[in-house]
Amino acid sequence: MAEVEFTIGHKEYRVGSADGEEALLARAAQILDGEAQQILSQAGRVPEPRLLLLAGLMLADRHAALEEKLEKAERQIARLQANPPRVEVPVVPADLREAMAELAARAESLAERLAEQQGA
Repeated sequence: MAEVEFTIGHKEYRVGSADGEEALLARAAQILDGEAQQILSQAGRVPEPRLLLLAGLMLADRHAALEEKLEKAERQIARLQANPPRVEVPVVPADLREAMAELAARAESLAERLAEQQGA
């Protein structure tokens, strides 16, 4: 079992963690310390239990807001999967396609004649 040392607010801690989980624990402590530092910058010195409680509540509030966003996004994805948007592709009428092909052939013919005249 590994030990991870970190500071939250104005106090240092040492906590044991499962091998390989040290980085996750350190990251979680860093996030909690960020909230604690915000509280300390606004309120000054705060007793440790209160600081941890307030920081935890701020994180819980952020977590709840993110869960709501996630649920909303999941509902929207499910709705879109159940009713995918209809994409309509315009159909070019056959006579227009034929006219465009004829114009393209004429343009190619003119380009060939022009190239022959310039080459001669």
